[in-house]
Amino acid sequence: MSEASANSISRKMAQFALGLQYDQIPEASVKEAKRFLLDSVGCALAALDHEDMRQAYDFVKQLGGNEQATVIGHGTMTNLGNATLMNALLIRAMDYNDIYWKQDPSHPSDIIPAALAPAEYKGLSGKDLLVGIMICYELEMRLCLAAFPGVREVGWHHASLTQFVSPLVAARMLGLTEDQAVAACGISGSSHFTLGGVVAGHLTNMKNTADPMSTEAGVRAAMLASTGYSGPVELFEGKEGVFEVISNVEFKPEIMLDGLSKEFLITECGYKAFPTEALTHQPITAVLEVMSDNNIDPHKVTEVLIKTTARGADILSDPSKYEPRTKETADHSLPYCIAVAVTKGNVLPSDFTDAAIKDPFVWETLPKIKVVADPEIDAMFPGVKRAIVTITTEDGQSHTVTEDHAKGRAERPLSDEELIDKFRANAAHAMSEGAMDKVVEATFGLDQVGTVGEYMAVLKRDK
Repeated sequence: MSEASANSISRKMAQFALGLQYDQIPEASVKEAKRFLLDSVGCALAALDHEDMRQAYDFVKQLGGNEQATVIGHGTMTNLGNATLMNALLIRAMDYNDIYWKQDPSHPSDIIPAALAPAEYKGLSGKDLLVGIMICYELEMRLCLAAFPGVREVGWHHASLTQFVSPLVAARMLGLTEDQAVAACGISGSSHFTLGGVVAGHLTNMKNTADPMSTEAGVRAAMLASTGYSGPVELFEGKEGVFEVISNVEFKPEIMLDGLSKEFLITECGYKAFPTEALTHQPITAVLEVMSDNNIDPHKVTEVLIKTTARGADILSDPSKYEPRTKETADHSLPYCIAVAVTKGNVLPSDFTDAAIKDPFVWETLPKIKVVADPEIDAMFPGVKRAIVTITTEDGQSHTVTEDHAKGRAERPLSDEELIDKFRANAAHAMSEGAMDKVVEATFGLDQVGTVGEYMAVLKRDK
């Protein structure tokens, strides 16, 4: 092995993933890992009966395979790759799981299935799973900090980051050697770059499928590497590697590596209080505040002016977003989300059903939503994701609020009670009260669970 290969970035990431011990993780970080797991499981259960998730489940059943790991909600088993894909799709389906956005955006919980399925297959404990979840968050969040500008800003989707992390999570759970883990990172990380086009313009099911596919790819790469199959070792810094090919971005390796196992970022990740694209959350939070604080009658609103980023005015507010016909377009439509917030006083999963999207009052309100790019706000992005909302009513009065931190973010976190309420609201259609109680208890007590298989058993729907 050359000196460069021995000190490559992917090797150092692999060393962290394979070496992290449960006792090294601060108590607050362990608790946050449990909270994110509960949130993720709730999002998955909420999506069970969605048409696209029924289609995906039919696809997975058609593929067949050895019964190695459990599908959330269904209780059925399939092979590691299929279980990882299906569980990641379920978690991601509603765009309601976690959010971390610095230089790049990401949803680290999309990667949790890369720990779940292999950990169940290997008979690992709840503590082992918590270590896997920590690896998901620490590596993914560091990648979100390390590129200037972020890769999303030059046209790549954040699934392009997940392809580097998921194989290392799976490698730890499967017990791979260091060389095998590096190979797994090279196999997955050289083959699953994702175009930003999956979240631009008219949106399709790929919007919520891109990251799960990168999570699945990582598990399959780890399985392949476990046989001795090799992959690029100098994935990032080597010839025609990430740093050379994505040349319009400056990567800072020290951000990716320094302090691993000593500094933990998971407590800085945020939750979604609304099942919508992340940049809609500050405007939604502001609109709800203006409407509530001023007792505004939604029927008397004449205009809602949203000052936001160029991205919010372009990608989230293009003409297709004023005429959303599908859930995928509606939950990435800033005008639609704001119209719902104005007319209904909240933005909930139920607002993205086929029937709800056609609500006449919402469509009557849509033309009243004006979205403009503000250069001063753009200058602060992505460090600050400010939204300035002004609502004008029939009597000519205007009310303005500036919002930098959406509800659910690290600066305005959900309490345990709010998080459990969100879980119950998501899971109630699929689980009885008793079943939901067991999930909450098992998740918050995950460090006492003997095997991940025992935990997966309580995630089966009972209605």
